[in-house]
Amino acid sequence: MYTDPIADFLTRIRNAAMAGHRVVEIPASKVKKEMTKILFDQGYILSYKFDDSSAQGTIKIALKYNTSTKESVIKKIQRVSKPGLRKYAGAKEMPRVLNGLGVAIVSTSHGVMTGKQATRENVGGEVLCYVY
Repeated sequence: MYTDPIADFLTRIRNAAMAGHRVVEIPASKVKKEMTKILFDQGYILSYKFDDSSAQGTIKIALKYNTSTKESVIKKIQRVSKPGLRKYAGAKEMPRVLNGLGVAIVSTSHGVMTGKQATRENVGGEVLCYVY
């Protein structure tokens, strides 16, 4: 059993991308589903499928690669807020990842969203991870 399911989610994606896998399968949860939708909307993954046939369910994610260089689109996926040290940001001090080219995924009172969406809606929250 793992103690940090979000870190496990990010690590599985990172490892699959580095190994060149096309699909990665991850145990599902509500936050993981929302993070997967954000990764798809931002263009970091090719597609995803939620399978609710088992008790917990699974998420199947098709990773996206550059067609010419065969490199993963996700260069780095990094956990920011950890169970031992939580990182919070207000709407005004939301972090910019790679000078606006990357994405910060934030858990707010309005749900999981990108840092740009949180700034637009004027809400702060826990900074879960950076993706670029």
